[in-house]
Amino acid sequence: MQETTTAARPRRGERIMAAINRDPRTAPHGTRNDVLLSVATAALAALLALIGGDAGRPDALGWALLLSANVPLVWRRRHSVPVLLAVAACVVPYHALDYHHAPPVPATLVALYTVAATGTVRRTLITGGAVLGPTLIVNALTDPGRALEFLRISGWIIAVLFCGIDVRYYRRYVAAIVERAERAERTREEEARRRVAEERLRIARDLHDLLAHTITLIGVQTSVAAHVLAADPDRLDRAAVAKALDDIAGTCRSARGELRTTLEVLRDLGAPDARGSLPGLHGLPDLAETARAAGARVELTVRSGEVPPAVGAAAYRIVQEALTNAVRHGGRDGGPDDPAAGVGVRVSVYEEQDALRLSITDDGAGADTGGDGVGKGGRAAGGGGAPGFGIVGMRERARSVGGSLAAGPRDDGRGFEVSAVLPHGKDR
Repeated sequence: MQETTTAARPRRGERIMAAINRDPRTAPHGTRNDVLLSVATAALAALLALIGGDAGRPDALGWALLLSANVPLVWRRRHSVPVLLAVAACVVPYHALDYHHAPPVPATLVALYTVAATGTVRRTLITGGAVLGPTLIVNALTDPGRALEFLRISGWIIAVLFCGIDVRYYRRYVAAIVERAERAERTREEEARRRVAEERLRIARDLHDLLAHTITLIGVQTSVAAHVLAADPDRLDRAAVAKALDDIAGTCRSARGELRTTLEVLRDLGAPDARGSLPGLHGLPDLAETARAAGARVELTVRSGEVPPAVGAAAYRIVQEALTNAVRHGGRDGGPDDPAAGVGVRVSVYEEQDALRLSITDDGAGADTGGDGVGKGGRAAGGGGAPGFGIVGMRERARSVGGSLAAGPRDDGRGFEVSAVLPHGKDR
């Protein structure tokens, strides 16, 4: 069974308010509505002329002028001032011939209201003065006895003009509110897009750090097992092979846990903070132990108290990537039979001047890939000398907490050094 949904029809009050709030020059079906308005005012004018009595009833010329005064209202939205002049061109001779003065009033008031509602205040005042001034002067000179009646009519004209001005300002006020709401909505959408982009970048960094670290260690540990098996098949060191395989299994389990945590972020997009538990300084000993299992000689020194979670996570990822690069590149001199040459890595983490400082140095041979934006002697994150994202990712980690990072070959030409400063602001 196919279901169809229809939008709820706006209530009558909502439709009326929408028509009032809308600029008449941009309203849909404006010409059709003005044709109906012109017909309605013409019918009202004819009715007023018929019930006004025989004295002053229009003749053929009067009827032509009276009905012609309503025709220009069809174009009132786009050409309000010319329409008012056209109406006046018919109404002035009609009044001058002393026909009933009430029938032309509806068309005149509609034309005046349109001028006020679609034009500036200055133009409205000038128009009102141009209409009222000569009319009052002429009538005061030609028929002083009806001066009070013309003052009453003038009051209605002034009221219509001010009503049009009020409606115009009200529409501008509503338009400003709508514009602010749309601007705020655009700002919220841009902020949402920015947050999505930042979250994607964060997930990309997490996946890179996790997979690069894990695959590197598995590759090194597999090379160790293969080396043990190929070194002397007659005297197989089963314990060494079993340890290497156990290390590979442990690395896979650890990677699976971290990968599950990262994927939960993608599955639970509606949570207010779906980042899960962030790694921190407490995880550095595990990183060092994992690197030792891959054959590196890691010396870890941590002299720091509690730091904000974001700073701790950035420090953890920087140390993880630096150890990965050291194990991958630093312990190799190019020989395929030398999978883990026992590269020495010194990791120092300490606090100084409201900042967490990191120093990771190794004494390996290094890899002159130059592919990660560090110049000659730079160490790429990808294997085989291909340009990677390791050092770029470490710099982004540092910048994400307001810090900085430098990476490059050591001064003595042997080994690589990564240093970072991560402000935490605990004492501020």
